[in-house]
Amino acid sequence: AAERKWHKNQKQADLKNYQLLLASFSASITTAKAEFYHNKFSSLTDSRKLFATFKSLLNPPPPPTTCLTAETLASFFTGKVAAISNQFTDVTCSSSTTCSAARCPSTEGVAFSSFTSLTENETLALLTRSRPTTCPLDPIPSNLLQTIAPAIIPAITHTINASLTSGVFPTAFKQAHVTPLLKKPSLNPAQVDNYRPVSLLPFLSKTLERAVLNQVSGFLSQNDLLHQNQSGFKKGHSTETALLSVTEALKTARAAGQSSVLILLDLSAAFDTVNHDFLLTILSNMGTSDNVLSWFRSYLTGRSFKVLWQGQLSSAHSLSTGVPQGSVLGPLLFSIYTASLGQVIHSHGFSYHCFADDTQLYLSFSPEDHSISARISQCLSDISSWMKEHHLQLNLSKTELLVIPANWPPGLRSKTTPNDPECSSTSGLQPAKTGSCHPAAH
Repeated sequence: AAERKWHKNQKQADLKNYQLLLASFSASITTAKAEFYHNKFSSLTDSRKLFATFKSLLNPPPPPTTCLTAETLASFFTGKVAAISNQFTDVTCSSSTTCSAARCPSTEGVAFSSFTSLTENETLALLTRSRPTTCPLDPIPSNLLQTIAPAIIPAITHTINASLTSGVFPTAFKQAHVTPLLKKPSLNPAQVDNYRPVSLLPFLSKTLERAVLNQVSGFLSQNDLLHQNQSGFKKGHSTETALLSVTEALKTARAAGQSSVLILLDLSAAFDTVNHDFLLTILSNMGTSDNVLSWFRSYLTGRSFKVLWQGQLSSAHSLSTGVPQGSVLGPLLFSIYTASLGQVIHSHGFSYHCFADDTQLYLSFSPEDHSISARISQCLSDISSWMKEHHLQLNLSKTELLVIPANWPPGLRSKTTPNDPECSSTSGLQPAKTGSCHPAAH
């Protein structure tokens, strides 16, 4: 909270308060660790146990060995995205795309056709203020690059400006190394579908993206084109603001004697299945054109990845859909791509809030309203149609529905039953519970 207050006000007093709290927190952590290890070792009187404890701390257990290979994992990640994409009609800028773009906010007579070149000081600020994440594709460690940045900043500035003015994203920056991570520690490490891909991108690639992000965000903000109900990857917003927005609305409704229904939508490989033609059409409708639109087309196309797994490196796999995960621009582009979903949700009287690719929609109603099940069914049906139109797939096993009942008088419960047995908790008068909800069934 202190950090956000300082970022918002930029006052020296707020910065000092944040630094004091941070120092106090770090000191508390250090003290707690010291006490933990002191108690752990002082209780060991057996030298064998003592050295075994030292060994376990200094040499953590290696990751579980499996028969999986880098090529197997790479083929799985590619095949998963292809399986989702192949479900949809292969069209480019068809009537459905035009319809989607028409629902997005647009600018009348305002265009963003060219980027502004950076000065060397602006490039240096972008380079040195970024977190020095290092990718195996980087020629030198990122923190070393930041150290020597003043000596090579003219060359880096020239590279960035050449990309901005030509509308071409460098081919060398379109490669990624993917590290598979288990989704949960309890899952079987031998099953390939228990892993999620984590992309590592070159540091200079992300520096160029930050230069573009600053200018694109400024254009979208000035023309009121940013997604208002999106808390993910937006300055001044976080998971906290998303949770507060939803929970306060539900608490307010209950205080007013209303029941509420909350639906949690989850997507499968959402970032990886974004259709490039659709996204470029939406960007064009929002005012980007000429050099800027060419740059985004170059940024999206021709990308590839290799999986790095237990010292092995797979062959290169090309990407024909999606926005790069782990990138700087990917989250903003996904937010733009899904902005029109809000209009579908609002058309049924639902409110909603998003964080990245997770969407929470909710509706408050009188406990005596018997039309709620039908409204939920129709809303989910239209959302399912929107998803298909945008080549996105709902993860039905993780899409959940929760009913929050009001304080009803006795005798009002269980007066109605839902139409869809798959969504048994959608009745406006059922007790609060959760259940998987299958929009496709409607």
